[in-house]
Amino acid sequence: MATLLYRLGRVAFRWRWFVTLLWVAVLGAVGFAAVKAPAAPDDGFTMPGIESQRAFDLLEQRFPGTAADGASARIVFVAPNGEKVTATENKAAIEKLVTAAADGAQVASAVDPFAAKAVSADASTAYSTVTFKVTADDLTGAAKTHLERAIDTARDAGLTVEAGGDALATQPAAGGSAEAIGIAIAAVVLLITFGSLAAAGLPLLTAILGVGISMSAVLALGSAFGLSETTGTLATMLGLACGIDYALFVVSRYREEREKGHAPREAAGLAAGTAGSAVVFAGLTVVIALAGLSVVGIPMLTKMGLAAAGAVLLSVLISLTLVPAVLGFWPNAVLSRRERKKGMRRGNGENGGSRWARIVVRRPIPVLLLGVVGLGAMALPALNLQLGMPGDEAKSTSTTERRAYDDLAQGFGPGFNGPLTIVVDAKKAEDAKSAVAAVSKEIAATDGVVSVSPARFNSAGDTAVFSATPATSPTDEKTKQLVQTIRDERSDIESKASGASFEVTGTTALNIDVAQKVQDALIPYLALVVGLAIVLLLLVFRSLLVPLKAALGFLLSVLAALGAVVAVFQQGHGASLLGVDQTGPIMSLMPIFLVGIVFGLAMDYEVFLVSRMREAYVHGDGPGEAIVSGFRHSARVVVAAALIMMAVFSGFIGAGTSMIKMIGFGLAVAVLFDAFVVRMAIVPAVLSLLGNKAWYLPSWLDRILPRMDVEGEALSRKVPTPTADTPTARLTPVP
Repeated sequence: MATLLYRLGRVAFRWRWFVTLLWVAVLGAVGFAAVKAPAAPDDGFTMPGIESQRAFDLLEQRFPGTAADGASARIVFVAPNGEKVTATENKAAIEKLVTAAADGAQVASAVDPFAAKAVSADASTAYSTVTFKVTADDLTGAAKTHLERAIDTARDAGLTVEAGGDALATQPAAGGSAEAIGIAIAAVVLLITFGSLAAAGLPLLTAILGVGISMSAVLALGSAFGLSETTGTLATMLGLACGIDYALFVVSRYREEREKGHAPREAAGLAAGTAGSAVVFAGLTVVIALAGLSVVGIPMLTKMGLAAAGAVLLSVLISLTLVPAVLGFWPNAVLSRRERKKGMRRGNGENGGSRWARIVVRRPIPVLLLGVVGLGAMALPALNLQLGMPGDEAKSTSTTERRAYDDLAQGFGPGFNGPLTIVVDAKKAEDAKSAVAAVSKEIAATDGVVSVSPARFNSAGDTAVFSATPATSPTDEKTKQLVQTIRDERSDIESKASGASFEVTGTTALNIDVAQKVQDALIPYLALVVGLAIVLLLLVFRSLLVPLKAALGFLLSVLAALGAVVAVFQQGHGASLLGVDQTGPIMSLMPIFLVGIVFGLAMDYEVFLVSRMREAYVHGDGPGEAIVSGFRHSARVVVAAALIMMAVFSGFIGAGTSMIKMIGFGLAVAVLFDAFVVRMAIVPAVLSLLGNKAWYLPSWLDRILPRMDVEGEALSRKVPTPTADTPTARLTPVP
């Protein structure tokens, strides 16, 4: 592996014009394809294999012309100053709005609250549901504007009018300023790390190129594979972070080889052969983690994972080819000013990394206990983890959606914000209406159900749908128990319905089902990803204990990160500092995101840091000195890489939605814990305690496993380090 990549680095350096123009041509071609490609169809959020999805599919089949997941707006009216909405003027204003809304484009129906009895007991509040024929993404600007004008007219009449639902909801973008903030902080970190504008700019330039190609590819292939800009959000985030980090490691090793006296082309080849080998295996661990998201069974998550995996692979290819090529244009520019003035040799003196490693090696037990106990304490809140999907209740009170949610809860009770949709299939029933009435009666009598709406039949008269309003809010555990109770009593209810069957769906039930499916998939996903990564690390380090230690350290850091997310976003500790207006359940996909993304990134740091320790060990250093040597060469770069990752992820904390804040905070904290506590403290402490046993591999297994030579042992024999009198040790132009 090291020899092959060494040759690739030399070739890229030698044929730098060709390699650079080739990547620019790829960007141009993919960008042109993206511009010409048709827009990707919106396939929505689907979750095969759950009851909620089956009910949605049945609705689409039996109620043609109206999408089961069509956009909706729940218009909430509150009478002013203790008045009643049933007062003559208020009622007239409400009915005028309903009539105007029904005449809008793409509208399927607009319900009169007085005809539907959607008026609170004290007549202070009423609501009307406007349903559209298309999804929220397909609503035209004219359709939205028409409804907004009708709402403004009702407000002018003196009513307080707020709009919930997804039809008029704003969707803050996850990118833009977030990436800009991350790039700016990354530039500062790189400049401090390298002391050279060129060295700081090269990783940024190549990473941005990779992200440009990745996003263009997502848009170009969108119509064929159902990809969208949302699908590419994760690809952008990881492509930027990994692209900077991988280029950072190659440039750092290039500078190190130049310090030893190697000529520029030779140094580029050695950087690609050593750091490049670590980049390959680190990238593979990230790809394994992202591609493994497909086992969860959520098509959208599978597409996001595969798109992000493609972006990471692209980052690996760019770091192995384009980075050496650009180094060929300006071989001395990436060196710091001091290095260019004083010459190449600095020796292997002490630095902050080696000094910290010596402290850990001398006192491994206190460091280990402090790290494990600290992360364990941070992980404790995860025991109270409640999964769900934050809705309007998690938005700022400055939004009309949040105000509509609060007004509805105050006027009708918290359950009105999350009604359950009951779909009754009466195709096999002798009397469809009687069967539906029986189902409705039994569900209405279920403890925890406040009321049920009148059933609405399709044109064929064989399928009906009605709503059941719980007594508790959508995110309350009692609502989850109610859904489970209704489903558990299905056989008894259906036995009284003379051949009819029913299923429970709606946004509340869908969120409950998604949370359960993700929870069920978490253990298999962990087993698959961790298992494959352990095998990969076994090949890299040729050790039994190092891969196991890496996996256990990751589990500790990801649990601590999940505990921090629960403490802030569910329990509210420090939530105001992050601009979180309302605590609630943790997004259902958050544990999967944390496990998948953070595992890949954690293995990055493991490979980069420990591979230098093994390199020193293989070349004759003792166990303790190998740890110090690994930190001397890699600690500064690993710290810089972690700070860059944290900067990229932290940029998303400033987003406008709680879910994006949660993802950005969770990933940033996970990198903090894994890089600075696990990899920089626990790992050297454990390796110090294990001594030579850390690198033990049974002889029979050693014979079976292929030799990857990540540490570049073959290269050290093939390319000896120049002596002080070697001509190539001087700063000379590249021919």
